[in-house]
Amino acid sequence: MKLDGKNINILIADDDPDDRLLIEECLREARVSNNITFVEDGVELMDYLYRRGKYSDRSDAFMPGLILLDLNMPRKDGREALKEIRADENLRRIPVIALTTSKEEVDIFRTYDLGVSSYITKPVSFDEFVKTLNTVSEYWLQIVHLPKS
Repeated sequence: MKLDGKNINILIADDDPDDRLLIEECLREARVSNNITFVEDGVELMDYLYRRGKYSDRSDAFMPGLILLDLNMPRKDGREALKEIRADENLRRIPVIALTTSKEEVDIFRTYDLGVSSYITKPVSFDEFVKTLNTVSEYWLQIVHLPKS
């Protein structure tokens, strides 16, 4: 999906390999053709965004226009990464969608307080997951005007 002729890169931070595979399959079913990159935790997410470690050779062309973020990850959880993203003037405009299993009100409030753009609980069924990611991609990649990264 294109926005103003520009391909929006999607960065997905999720530590669960089964969830990563499910997300990838759901996005394929939802016909999302954007470049998708997966990272496994908040440390790797920040390394990607700051071009550190194995991402030091990455060009600005792969800066994400949208981040899907699991909250409960090892090393650095999604809340910590979100706080760091929102504190950085070069990263704070990237929309970040919490895509997590938590339905806890405290997580929802805290995550919005940290500046998340949307909070979505991962659906249980594959069909509902496809429908949810289709709606997310339609809204964030076709309807919303995103700043150029």
